[in-house]
Amino acid sequence: MTPSFDPRYRIVFGACVTQFAVIGLLFAYGLFFEIFENEFGWPRAVLSGAMSLVVLSMGFLAAFSGRLSDLYGPRIVLSVSGIVFGIGVASISQISAPWHLFLIFTMFIGVGMATHDVVTLSTVARWFVRRRGMMTGVVKVATAIGQISLPAVVAALIAAFGWRDAIMMTGFAASVLLFGAAQLVRRPEEGEATGASEETATPAPAPIDYKAAVRTRVFWMLCAAQFLFFPILSAIPLHMVAHGSDLGLSVTQAAGLVSTIGAASIAGRLIVGNLIDRIGGRRAYMLGLTPLVLSLLALLAIDVPWMLYGVMALYGIGHGGMFTVVSPTIAEYFGVQSLGALFGTILFFGSLGGAAGPIMTGFIFDWTGSYAVAFTILAIMGGLALLLISLLPRKLPSSA
Repeated sequence: MTPSFDPRYRIVFGACVTQFAVIGLLFAYGLFFEIFENEFGWPRAVLSGAMSLVVLSMGFLAAFSGRLSDLYGPRIVLSVSGIVFGIGVASISQISAPWHLFLIFTMFIGVGMATHDVVTLSTVARWFVRRRGMMTGVVKVATAIGQISLPAVVAALIAAFGWRDAIMMTGFAASVLLFGAAQLVRRPEEGEATGASEETATPAPAPIDYKAAVRTRVFWMLCAAQFLFFPILSAIPLHMVAHGSDLGLSVTQAAGLVSTIGAASIAGRLIVGNLIDRIGGRRAYMLGLTPLVLSLLALLAIDVPWMLYGVMALYGIGHGGMFTVVSPTIAEYFGVQSLGALFGTILFFGSLGGAAGPIMTGFIFDWTGSYAVAFTILAIMGGLALLLISLLPRKLPSSA
């Protein structure tokens, strides 16, 4: 390995492309709400239901995909899942009934979602030790860029070719792009060694297999924390436009709140990624959760519309940080031997909370006519997650 060329950055680039494409196209799904309403007459509950299904599918498949990556390597898993995901996107062009949409999102889109985070981030963690957090943050920045840019690309294709041809072309392009990116994402033993002096100088934790890890208190505390904070990440961006409108913002102004979250989340991913490398996963976890809790408390305290932008900037830093901190923290405690399976299992608990968060928030609003109770519950859940993380040991006990 020479200073002028570090082949590990090919892995980072492949992971970035994967996250960019999968999450960017998932966010583009919102473009089709009005199209499907007008063409098929389907209610938004049906269209939103597809998104809930993909979150649940991701959770159930994540541990399995992580285990496959641990056993057979990320290149094979991402190659297959990338093609399946692209086929699923293209298949949307042929739908004519709600069950078609549910099947595609559960069986095809869900496969891509189950691998995009678990497989890429666990692989990056295997290649980097000292800069593991920062490299994870870089990969997650690609996610945010996809969220911002790909919906605009898909919208332009719809305007030029119609929605059916546009989504068919998009699916084909996604398969090619994801398959190509997968060829770059390899385990260290599959490609060049990780023997950079700046990495090997940092001691790695003793590897722990999956069965031993799940018997530890630390593992279940991480699962519980993921379940508690993930509803915040899924509910706030979805309901913030409506909340801003309720406080007097126009729809366009309220949409700017979501853009504020996205911009701040890019900073949060890089800030928390850097903090992981400097102060460790546990402390970075706490610093990522803190702005989430503070922003929820601020939402309960303010009723001046323009102040929401500042609150969402604070929230966005935590939002981005929490998508960065989990994988490096797991590696910090348990090593990388079974990182894919462990990350996938913890993500499963997060997906349960993530699927419930928006529904719970909407139900409470319909029941009370206000978001105050929902924001209070979410703040309490975030506070409990913060408490759990603060109780984690600095290192895994030797008796574990």
